[in-house]
Amino acid sequence: MSLLDKIKNRLAVVGVVGLGYVGLPLAVLQAKTGYRVLGFDQVVEKVERVNTGSSYVLDVEETALREVVRAGRLSATTDFGKLRGCDVILICVPTPLTRNKEPDISAIVSVSQQVAAHAHPDLLVVLESTTYPGTTDDVMLPILTATGLKVGDNLFVAFSPERVDPGNRSFKTHNTFKLVGGVTPACLKIAQTFYEQSVVKIFPVSSPRVAEMTKVFENVFRSVNIALVNELAILCDRMNLNVYEVIDAAATKNFGFMPFYPGPGVGGHCIPLDPYYLAWKSKEYDLHTRFIELAGEINEGMPYYVVAKLQRLLNRRGRCLNGASILVLGVTYKADVADPRETPAVKVMELLKREGAHLTYVDPFAPTLELEGRSFEAVPLTGALVARSDCALILTAHSAFDYDLIVRHAPLVFDTRHGTRNVKGLRENVVYL
Repeated sequence: MSLLDKIKNRLAVVGVVGLGYVGLPLAVLQAKTGYRVLGFDQVVEKVERVNTGSSYVLDVEETALREVVRAGRLSATTDFGKLRGCDVILICVPTPLTRNKEPDISAIVSVSQQVAAHAHPDLLVVLESTTYPGTTDDVMLPILTATGLKVGDNLFVAFSPERVDPGNRSFKTHNTFKLVGGVTPACLKIAQTFYEQSVVKIFPVSSPRVAEMTKVFENVFRSVNIALVNELAILCDRMNLNVYEVIDAAATKNFGFMPFYPGPGVGGHCIPLDPYYLAWKSKEYDLHTRFIELAGEINEGMPYYVVAKLQRLLNRRGRCLNGASILVLGVTYKADVADPRETPAVKVMELLKREGAHLTYVDPFAPTLELEGRSFEAVPLTGALVARSDCALILTAHSAFDYDLIVRHAPLVFDTRHGTRNVKGLRENVVYL
């Protein structure tokens, strides 16, 4: 039976390498579609939790995970030798930055080598990890074709970027447009047919490079617009204007405007990292992407701005930041998401500690937090706790927070996320970004 027939008849065995916030939802989706799925990860705890039906990813409901595990359609392993039994392999591994803000695709290289070691004819390999244009063709493909398999003949390679938005209740993997770029037309046909079995809408593009560039561009677009509104927030502060009122007023325009909102920085795996992938790659073409790098510079400067403004706010009240009691509300990178990766809250808190502030934090999504090599524990939110602080600093606006209680008891609220916007009555003790 051909690979195409195996895919159409749900007889293909699907391997998902990397069981994180991208890989686990994808594995569950493919298992629900009817495929037998093998999940691969080096972290033993993740493998054990998958095999017991215990979800550790917000976007994967435990009932859905248990259902496919108990039905025998999904299992996980640390044994990469089992890749040889897979007909389709989806690669969803991390692509971080080095300390010098250069791409670190070592995980892609390592997994490609593992796949090559266990490759067989009639195999579809798709990279989903966000990366710079050219990774699939220039890095992954040579490793896979060194096996003697011929791309477009008995080996099919494509790039189809993840478009996960953690915590988004409307758009999940199955109903978000799936970009697919194949190395050859045959590769595109096989990959597109595979994703059509589980995803509502497919958008084929002419090559992996186009798909790679599109994914990075999506996040550059957000990074640049966030930087623009962050700079506007700083200007509005100097002009004694409420930046949120300005944005809301601009958003009444029926065309040509899309609202973005300021914050204490950017977090998560995408926006702080992906623009640097493109900026790094652009140097190969003698182009210095000043716009992209300027946006990164502005966004990275926001934690420093937050600390400087907090220092001014305390000074006006006769308090010094050194020795002040700061209650931090929210430390994950996004509201209602249990993900601390690249969260700007960590940088803000580190800067506050260096200035001698005493920190306490509240976050129902992050019971512990690593800060400069030390582990901190979250505390419950109470009126007494708020009242004892010199400032309640809102860095992540979780919906679970009682903002009325915070505003009622805090001597000063520095709200960097507009979390208190629905609190009724006078809010003279509330200051926005």
